[in-house]
Amino acid sequence: MITVENLAKSFYGPKRTVVKAVDGVSFECRPGEIFGLLGANGAGKTTLLRMLSTIISPTSGRATVDGYDIVEQPAEVRQNIGFLSTTTALYQRLTAKETIQYFGRLHGLSGRNLRDRTAEVIELLGIAEYANRLCDKLSTGQKQRVGLARTILHDPPVLFFDEPTAGLDVLASQTVMEFIEERREVGKTVVFSTHIMSEAERLCDRIAVIHAGRLAAIGTLDELRSLTGKDRLEAVFLQLVQEVV
Repeated sequence: MITVENLAKSFYGPKRTVVKAVDGVSFECRPGEIFGLLGANGAGKTTLLRMLSTIISPTSGRATVDGYDIVEQPAEVRQNIGFLSTTTALYQRLTAKETIQYFGRLHGLSGRNLRDRTAEVIELLGIAEYANRLCDKLSTGQKQRVGLARTILHDPPVLFFDEPTAGLDVLASQTVMEFIEERREVGKTVVFSTHIMSEAERLCDRIAVIHAGRLAAIGTLDELRSLTGKDRLEAVFLQLVQEVV
């Protein structure tokens, strides 16, 4: 469903120094899999997801999402993905329902199809009680549910979640994680970035450990434990990143 081959992204830093945010990363994601990107803040997770979602272009390498090239076919990639992070903004002067419908129209939904799909995701995510409330009047957890709704409204086969629980309380985080697990059950491909070990342990079928823009290791939790000889994921992670030169 997703193939990434030697993908890299460089930026110019102070005094025109080159900063390699992502440095030659390769992996594959399968249908019906939650694929975790585990790394500290600044490891390159967000840059990687932004390239895969066509927000920014890679410096080198290539990737395909649902068979579409992220550079040559960006419109097709966008039509087949949903992207959510805690920095995903909502339009404060629109209601929750209006926001969901607006994004539905951006994805080509209209008429009865849009109305039915809007009603479906509002029910799925328990938004009905505040569907007609302005977004600037919603709590952080409620806003995140609206963000989830607009992410899946067009029923994309691939979902990108960039640290979606950051800043949320325990109950709101639980809602997000349960939702991600449900997406796997209906066959979606999910790429989930986090620096929280418990989330990676709970959600991810396979984990890619990223450090300083490079891939330190990739595998199931049991495979990573076997590779390092460590049991706790935190210890596994620390050993793997120490080996990245």
